[in-house]
Amino acid sequence: MSGAGEQSDRIDARTWRLCWVIVLGAFASGLDASIVNVGMDSISHALGSSLAATQWVASGYLLALAVSLPLAGWLARRFGSRRLWLASLAAFTVASIGCAAAPTIELLIVARVLQGLAGGVLIPTGQTVLGQAVGPDRLGRVMGTLGIAVSAAPAIGSLLGGFILHSAAWPYLFLINIPIGVAGLLLGNRLLPRDVGSSTTSPLHRTGLGLISVGLPALVFAASRWGDAGQLAPDIVAAAGFAALALTAFVAVTLTSTHPLLNLKMFRVPGFRAGAVTAFFSGALIFGSGVLFALYFQVGRGQTPLDAGVSLLGFAGATAVTAPITGRWIDRRGPSRVALAGGVLAAATITVLTALPLNAPIWVLQPPLIVFGAAVNMVAMPAGITAYKSVSATHLPDAIAQINILQRIGGSLGGAICAVLVASNRTGVAAAFTRAHLALLVASLGATTGAWLIYRATRPDRTPQPSDEDHL
Repeated sequence: MSGAGEQSDRIDARTWRLCWVIVLGAFASGLDASIVNVGMDSISHALGSSLAATQWVASGYLLALAVSLPLAGWLARRFGSRRLWLASLAAFTVASIGCAAAPTIELLIVARVLQGLAGGVLIPTGQTVLGQAVGPDRLGRVMGTLGIAVSAAPAIGSLLGGFILHSAAWPYLFLINIPIGVAGLLLGNRLLPRDVGSSTTSPLHRTGLGLISVGLPALVFAASRWGDAGQLAPDIVAAAGFAALALTAFVAVTLTSTHPLLNLKMFRVPGFRAGAVTAFFSGALIFGSGVLFALYFQVGRGQTPLDAGVSLLGFAGATAVTAPITGRWIDRRGPSRVALAGGVLAAATITVLTALPLNAPIWVLQPPLIVFGAAVNMVAMPAGITAYKSVSATHLPDAIAQINILQRIGGSLGGAICAVLVASNRTGVAAAFTRAHLALLVASLGATTGAWLIYRATRPDRTPQPSDEDHL
């Protein structure tokens, strides 16, 4: 990173093409997580299943994502990021064909689990490819471009799902992935830099993998069920307790292992620790707001799902459009200023939305929603970039996996809490939404605290400097 001056700061055309190929894979995974939600009722009727059984088409995908995330770092080290990205995109595409061809709900759920396992590896591996290709000083711009797909896919998925079901059968909800997957494979084979895995990679820590592979999905399941049920039913308490035991045991065996699945000693590095805290709260902010705003327009204002999707286009559009701008700001001004501004802006706009009545005109709601969409990027992106810049290229796959896991946990809890607060409307719908908005305010204040930690960890006069790697 030294002495290359202005020239080294440029990102060449080939790297930008690589970036957009990675975006294709991230877009396919993000699109699939939301597009299917619109089709639950249609799938249920077509396959003759109950809505409760059909719900596992979505839940199985999310749980499978949680299972594969911890394994992504080890797989990238063992087989190489290029090979792993191409293999996971190929598996995702083939599983999409299996979903479309499934004759029963049971086979559809199995295909969705396979799809989720591939999708959980796809995004962190793509981030690893980009991080290794551009280096730490240019991460903001490429991660910002990747953020377009991550931000836009959920909103586009809801609208696209409604359009597909209006004019075609439910299998097309999955067949839409085929051209995206094929294009990504063809372009990726040409553009992804050739790297090789290491046969000397530490052996797979099977005990750690087993513990986190049951603990993390159990936690996601408990949070999702809590959000759906609106109360702490016995199965939710049992799942949460099991998750706590399994994850505590995972941390214990990981810290005492010479070849851990995930290197938790990264939390000794101030920059990584600050990014991790911010990632957790920004995950709660992103997924919590997604759940809350959808309920706000459908339950609070009585709109149809399609109309609610249209009402949220400004929020989703602002998130997507400002992602590359935010990335450029991070590269130029550093992550701490951007993160602090984003946290304060998110808290301010949530405060405004909390004060507005449910029947406020849509033109009054749109400005704070758009500003909030931009603020989410400004606080979420610096979290990952700070964490990734705090470790060497050798530790990058592990760092990316851990930050993605924390965002997923924060997101599951944030979405569940918002859903529960809306469901607990004994004092009225308006009061329920006020409480849910206040929960988002707490998440934004947590993210702002994380941003302050980023500032303390990255300020120029702090010692030690990037040799914090010595802690690992």
